[in-house]
Amino acid sequence: MDNDIAAFRDFEGYGGTPPNPKWPNNARLAVNFVVNVEEGSEPSVLDGDSNTETGLIETGGTAFPGRDLGAESMFEYGSRAGFWRILKLLQLHDAAATFFVCSQALARNPRIAHALREGTASGLYDLCGHGARWERHQGMSVDIERAVISTAYDTIEALTGTAPLGWYCRYAPTENTRRLVVEHGGYLYDSDAYNDDLPYWVACGDRQHLVVPYTQVTNDAKFIRGSVATSVDFERVLRDQFSVLYDEGEREPKMMTIGLHCRIAGHPFRAAAIGRFLKDIAKDPNVWLCRRSDIARHWISQFPPASKADRVVKVDL
Repeated sequence: MDNDIAAFRDFEGYGGTPPNPKWPNNARLAVNFVVNVEEGSEPSVLDGDSNTETGLIETGGTAFPGRDLGAESMFEYGSRAGFWRILKLLQLHDAAATFFVCSQALARNPRIAHALREGTASGLYDLCGHGARWERHQGMSVDIERAVISTAYDTIEALTGTAPLGWYCRYAPTENTRRLVVEHGGYLYDSDAYNDDLPYWVACGDRQHLVVPYTQVTNDAKFIRGSVATSVDFERVLRDQFSVLYDEGEREPKMMTIGLHCRIAGHPFRAAAIGRFLKDIAKDPNVWLCRRSDIARHWISQFPPASKADRVVKVDL
């Protein structure tokens, strides 16, 4: 079978006995903020696409075929204003974070690339490859997908001085994605899964590969998809999720990911929720505010591949 990651599904996971990750300082909860840097990489008529991308913008969908200047400007808000508002909030609270970056978005905004160069050099931030462009891997040949994964890595490293340590597809991965990420050799983990509150190992060919699951639950996409409307709504989602995981963390520590988009959470009223939430958790000694690579490296040190503490999920190849 041709490297089909969907050929085997694990419905059990850790079950009722998850491993204790023993986070640094015995923290109850590892909290990772993810900021998606996509603006300028989305499908665009100027880049040869037939239509303007309208995903996750304020008007909520396609109004007409072809070029949509209004939608374009909503994307531009993310890189012109939203990114900087979110960055300053993180800086205000000295909060570590991970940036999911599309390489074309960085190439079109040298100021953002420079800010990430400084932030990664300081050790506060890290990078995760989010594609060369905002595109679907479904329909790509294996060779094209391999080139996309490699090009994104090389371009991000060249523009920021730091290589991305993780991989996350803009859309769902293909049956080949994980194998190609492992084959590349530069990625420490991928986040192309939503199925757990802890990292886990998978067998990919003759190698073990780490998955650090992402989330659509505590994600600002809920604003555009209609699940939440106000900053109070979103803050309630964050606080309830945090509260349950924090209480569980007395016995079974977990991780919590918060997904943000510059053109969504970067608007003032939405950023207000992030600011209030960050203010309350940033100084809690039982919270580990960390980068995604910190979680990955910690897991590797605590639970090396194929250790008895971990269930290694087999991916049929």
